[in-house]
Amino acid sequence: MEKMAALTNIHTSFFPTNTILPKPSSFQPFFSTRLLGLPLSSFSVSKRLSSFTSRPIKCSVSEATEPKAGEKKKQLLRRGDVRNIAIVAHVDHGKTTLVDAMLKQTKVFRDNQFVQERIMDSNDLERERGITILSKNTSVTYKDTKINIIDTPGHSDFGGEVERILNMVEGILLVVDSVEGPMPQTRFVLKKALEFGHSVVVVVNKIDRPSARPDFVVNSTFELFIELNATDEQCDFQVIYASGIKGQAGLSPENLAEDLGPLFESIIRCIPGPRIDKDGALQMLVTNIEYDEHKGRIAIGRVQAGVLQKGMDVRVCTSEDSCRFGRISELYVYDKFSRVPADNVEAGDICAVCGITDIQIGETIADKVSGKPLPSIKVEEPTVKMSFSINTSPFVGREGKYVTSRNLRDRLYRELERNLAMKVEDGETADTFVVSGRGTLHITILIENMRREGYEFMVGPPKVINKQLNEKLLEPYEIATVEVPEEHMGAVVELLGKRRGQMFDMQGVGSEGTTLLKYKIPTRGLLGLRNSILTASRGTAILNTVFDSYGPWAGEISTRDQGSLVAFEDGASTSYAISSSQERGQMFIGPGVEVYRGQIVGIHQRPGDLSLNVCKKKAATNIRSNKEQTVILDTPLDYSLDDCIEYIQEDELVEVTPTSIRMCKNPKLAKKQR
Repeated sequence: MEKMAALTNIHTSFFPTNTILPKPSSFQPFFSTRLLGLPLSSFSVSKRLSSFTSRPIKCSVSEATEPKAGEKKKQLLRRGDVRNIAIVAHVDHGKTTLVDAMLKQTKVFRDNQFVQERIMDSNDLERERGITILSKNTSVTYKDTKINIIDTPGHSDFGGEVERILNMVEGILLVVDSVEGPMPQTRFVLKKALEFGHSVVVVVNKIDRPSARPDFVVNSTFELFIELNATDEQCDFQVIYASGIKGQAGLSPENLAEDLGPLFESIIRCIPGPRIDKDGALQMLVTNIEYDEHKGRIAIGRVQAGVLQKGMDVRVCTSEDSCRFGRISELYVYDKFSRVPADNVEAGDICAVCGITDIQIGETIADKVSGKPLPSIKVEEPTVKMSFSINTSPFVGREGKYVTSRNLRDRLYRELERNLAMKVEDGETADTFVVSGRGTLHITILIENMRREGYEFMVGPPKVINKQLNEKLLEPYEIATVEVPEEHMGAVVELLGKRRGQMFDMQGVGSEGTTLLKYKIPTRGLLGLRNSILTASRGTAILNTVFDSYGPWAGEISTRDQGSLVAFEDGASTSYAISSSQERGQMFIGPGVEVYRGQIVGIHQRPGDLSLNVCKKKAATNIRSNKEQTVILDTPLDYSLDDCIEYIQEDELVEVTPTSIRMCKNPKLAKKQR
């Protein structure tokens, strides 16, 4: 009855006084249909939501998730001194910068200590690209409460990382940009968090942007909760307005505190402590793995029940029947920005364990005598695949350290131990392997890491993974959102139309004259789209995608109109040959570059490939001209690894070595065509 009364209070304050209100029992369907059936402004949702944020922070989620008194199952306790949270958001909405501010304000670093920006992005590749690729743990202490924080990636290609770590936490900070609002990856991570039943605190970040529109963003986020069938308690979320880069937060956009105090208070009050079985048999699900040269494999996870002790004998389980034994040699907890040795860890805390050499993600570390496994981690299926093979070019072995199929096979299968969303299968031949991932970027990051480790190999073009259902061919579809200035909108719409995209939403964004387009488009149509869309919009468009569902085959899609310029002779390129070749298209190489027969040296300006000689030298004769002809060469195109993978088609390959990236025609397909 108390809950009914609370619901009545909420929806009576929400509607005008002359509205005929339904009974509290019929509140949920009335609320959903009325809210979604009319414009949000007619019900002034922003006023209602701001009333949530202006009152003292009191959340219904933590109370609603407590077990009922009449339940027969063993009563689980909640720890009040620990909070486990994940920070999730769309890419570039400011997760890692917000974590920086949280670390600084809880005195993790000395006042005179130099701290670089985005300190959680510790990987070289993450720093170069400015994105988070791997989820990372840290912890801060606020008013005697330990807050374990997990920073997660924002790209949909790394969604497997987010799905995996949601097993370790009780709540999430959903960070949303104050201008863009909820984006495709926001929807994906929120859907997963709501499925787990986690509490949510919404952080409207970058509130100091000139074109910030906090009311619109909060309303859009509220709509998203309803679309994803959130419970009444989850819809009653706390909103915090923040500027991560300034380290300020507040309960209203106009009145920010001098620090992140309101954010920390919201975490402690709105996100419940872990529910534990303190006296039960030990259980800990391994959700992440790190590797140390001295300590070996380090398993990371949250202790669900019991107490984990250093030197303890344990059982490692994958299922009821499959178990083995091991011993905990080292035990660590996260304190501030580092791992600190510990003698024992109680249920509810996140820790790192050493000593079990063959531990895998998804396995359970359990009590030696009476331990039982926890449900294993499940992630969504991959949608894109690429073939990896040994390098067969004439330059094989010149630059790489690991070139054999055995080296390639070992490295790819080793990646599976940590990367749950990836799959590796043997290809048609002994030296070919098929790698499947959540997107082209997911696999490209693996290629770049292998390249830096000294591997030399070839990769084929990305292909989508289709499904057969009731004798019908289905292919993956994605939701693509494109932010583009109005003057370039026509070219972008035409490009997406050619690739079988269907527009379902278009709206203006902020005051900068930018339009937001939303499309449902086959994943095939997205392959090679990023460069084309940048060209069509003169570098101003921003493309974001996230997997939606499998749908009917959309038909043929043409992804490239131009052919390639192919070298038909081995040797070093010359200025004389390139000066005549550049009239045929744009070149990838300059003079003095070693090339081989079949290497792609440029883009043909017409459809179809053209073979040419870029090694031709000027004939040396005894006839002297009055003046040597001056050769003016265009600057060659500098394609990155991502650009090359986008460019190649069915009969082409990318040759990847530690120092070079080249493209060539696939010699196996060339023989078949003859």
